[in-house]
Amino acid sequence: MKPDYTLRKFPASRVATVDVYSAGVRRHHISALLEIDVTDSRNRIRALRRNGKHISFTGWIIYEISRSVADFPASTAYLAGRRRLIQFRDVNVSTMVEKEVNGEKVPIALIIERANEKEMEDITSEIERAREKPFTGKDLVLHRSSARYERLYVKLPGYMRRMFWRYLESHPRMAYRKMGNVMVTSLSMMGKINGWFIHKTVHPISVGIGSVIRKPVAVEDEIRIREILNMTILMDHDVIDGAPMVRFVKDLTERIEKGTGM
Repeated sequence: MKPDYTLRKFPASRVATVDVYSAGVRRHHISALLEIDVTDSRNRIRALRRNGKHISFTGWIIYEISRSVADFPASTAYLAGRRRLIQFRDVNVSTMVEKEVNGEKVPIALIIERANEKEMEDITSEIERAREKPFTGKDLVLHRSSARYERLYVKLPGYMRRMFWRYLESHPRMAYRKMGNVMVTSLSMMGKINGWFIHKTVHPISVGIGSVIRKPVAVEDEIRIREILNMTILMDHDVIDGAPMVRFVKDLTERIEKGTGM
């Protein structure tokens, strides 16, 4: 009699995902669930593409996020001990690129360094190069050569891996070098869902890009059909207070709605 189940080996690439979630639940993140009108900005992106510009929606969003974060550096501070905060000059954005590993599609981290100094086309090209480059599974982060001890990470028992994350949390300079200070994750490419997803992260700030949904919106006393982006922002309440959070969210929302970079 054939068994009524199948057994599969747990993908090694998902080990770090599980550990990041476990570390993330210890963070005191505040979640902001936003609806942002991106109708005008998406029209501008389409116009730029018709004129030969190579810009993706995700590349443009990362561009706007990195500019806004650069204007509000407190939003990406790390705790350095109990009574100090450390802010880094550059905005290094960690994002996820789906790659095929051993026949399965899994998200692999890509660090876009100094995103606040790059143009939309540069960010778009960097993401696309990462998607097209063959992935051997030897490195934990795309475009970076992992040290030997990092490659051995997935083979360690759980308690030792958790020790690594506690060590990383207490050494912000190393955390910044390994994973940046901003996380941007997008599920919009998987299909349209009218809602938000609440993710977890070990970063000081993280942005979850959801779907763009056409829905009726009140605009200048009229009901119009607009393109609305569902977005989630997580901010570490240990390093930034509520009022600065609101100012940052307001600035980012205005940038995205107006398409300031275009």
